[in-house]
Amino acid sequence: MAYDLTPAPAGQPPARRRNAVLEALELFRAGEGNARLSTVVAFLYLCENEGLCISELAAAAGMTLATASRAARSLSEPGEPGALAPAMGLAELRRQGKVHALYLTPAGRALRARLDATIVQATTIA
Repeated sequence: MAYDLTPAPAGQPPARRRNAVLEALELFRAGEGNARLSTVVAFLYLCENEGLCISELAAAAGMTLATASRAARSLSEPGEPGALAPAMGLAELRRQGKVHALYLTPAGRALRARLDATIVQATTIA
């Protein structure tokens, strides 16, 4: 969501649109305000690389295995085995042979689409 661009009161600067990075973070936070930065980073890597296993996510994002695992569990569906609060419902683990791979849920794909739309309409930091 953009800031209201109606004329500002006399003597005050007008409000401006949020830059793309801030808008993306606000979209993510709107769904779940308790998300850690590592969870946001994990989600963004997953958006670009569906099918990553935890060790691949850790390597790509520069996280420890424990941090990547915790982020993946935070992105999973509430009630899913191993889900970790806030359990955002944005990703799911699917068993592929000996590993579990991460995939976006419909809610995760919807958030990715909103983030993509925000980035396309980018407003830079002034």
